[in-house]
Amino acid sequence: MHGGANMAYRLLAVLACLILPTSVLAHGAHDSLSCTGCHALHTAKGELIFAVPPNKKDVNARTGQPNSGITALCLGCHETPDKGGMGIKPIESHMSHPFGLSSVNSKVAHVPPELLENGRFECTACHDPHPSNPNYKYLRIDTSGGAKMEKFCVACHPAKADASHIPPLELFSSMDENKSRAPIAPAPERRGEPRRQAPPQ
Repeated sequence: MHGGANMAYRLLAVLACLILPTSVLAHGAHDSLSCTGCHALHTAKGELIFAVPPNKKDVNARTGQPNSGITALCLGCHETPDKGGMGIKPIESHMSHPFGLSSVNSKVAHVPPELLENGRFECTACHDPHPSNPNYKYLRIDTSGGAKMEKFCVACHPAKADASHIPPLELFSSMDENKSRAPIAPAPERRGEPRRQAPPQ
């Protein structure tokens, strides 16, 4: 029964990707997902109320251990099925930037603390996958649609760049609701109650 439900979920995910128009995918494929594509309120399968099971099968090439935390959530979708994922745009860890690290070698990179998750270098150090992120490939730094990737790289590797061309660090983060760009509209009047006003920004 569990295997059938898992297969049905995968089939629905594939069908949703095929049916949705590409115009919906303004900044990336996550734009077509609702919150429950990644999170589940009452049927959580791991940390951060995961809707998909965290990938505990894939082994981190650098640590030799299964991934955990946010990286395990991301790899629940973005890894091949034989390695515990759903096969959606799989990440080949041996060919990509390192992720899922408990620490970063300071001789290799100086990662700003704002990019770390409880001191760990997770997928979210580079990407904020929430649909509110307008940046190329959900990067946390605006790279002008990928044309200025050096702005992204120098955030952690400033010694590799001309110091006079290092821009100030401007990070996108959907995790601070105080920076919300869209104020909530006042609730409609109910049973003669006065309208509630949106809190001042």
